[in-house]
Amino acid sequence: MKAIRVHEFGGPEQLRLEDAADPRVGPGQVVVRIGAAGVNPVETYIRTGTHAVKPELPYTPGSDGGGEVVAVGLGVEGFKSGNRVYVAGSISGTYAELALCDATNVFAIPNDLTFAQAAAVGIPYATAYRGLHQRATTRPGETVLVHGASGGVGLAAVQLGVAHGCRVIGTAGSDAGRQLVAAQGADHVLDHHADGYLDELTTLTDGRGVDVILEMLANVNLGRDLTVLAKGGRVVVIGSRGTVEINPRDTMLRDASIHGMILFNASDEDRDAIHAGLGAGLRNGTLRPIVGKELGLAAAAEAHEAVLAPGAKGKIVLLP
Repeated sequence: MKAIRVHEFGGPEQLRLEDAADPRVGPGQVVVRIGAAGVNPVETYIRTGTHAVKPELPYTPGSDGGGEVVAVGLGVEGFKSGNRVYVAGSISGTYAELALCDATNVFAIPNDLTFAQAAAVGIPYATAYRGLHQRATTRPGETVLVHGASGGVGLAAVQLGVAHGCRVIGTAGSDAGRQLVAAQGADHVLDHHADGYLDELTTLTDGRGVDVILEMLANVNLGRDLTVLAKGGRVVVIGSRGTVEINPRDTMLRDASIHGMILFNASDEDRDAIHAGLGAGLRNGTLRPIVGKELGLAAAAEAHEAVLAPGAKGKIVLLP
């Protein structure tokens, strides 16, 4: 099979398309023929060797994918060859034509979901679900602000918030991005490049503030976020690329709280709940992943540069 291999930690140039041995299925495992592989920012950090997760070299990146089951190991129930699935974790990596997965990381998809859309589910939707429901314990009727709402996690959060009965306000940096967020059901979309854009929240919430903020770039926004929360408001830090200075009194005045999160900290019980919820949303149509860019497997280096660039408009996927 063809697969992306990383032999040394470093820049995007380390992503090389090579021939690799087909994975062999073992007990409790399945092999999935990958129709599309999701590209996530965390994979760029792992590639550099600076992430807490440091795989043994050489390795194939990727944990998300959409495709078809081609082999089922001993003891696996509920899957057979030909089943259409999304992958939310892979033993061998999903930037490849075939991926070996633990069966617990493979989930059925409805027939109307494309493999490219399925590749957008694993990390983005699970992250948004965990942030919104498990860390912030968001209630129907609350107002949710989603920073960077035009990216993969942001769009997932908007859809999840709307489906949960929340009033959703998103931010995006381009006209196209803001239109995309609005099309997912957001009540309002702000331009996060505009000076004082968060001041608009005072008017939009009648001076009350927002109940929940899903923060994708805490090193830039967290200090200001704390000033626009309602009493009892919560900020969930999903992403940050540096340090930030805040005024703790802003949390005191509002009885506010800051919740950090990494998807990989989810317990098995939490993880099961996440994917049960996502599966229901995919089946009933309230969740529909948006694919912004499709690239060939050989363009993995380009995809790693694009996934960190501003102006996201949906998910980036690789097509083997």
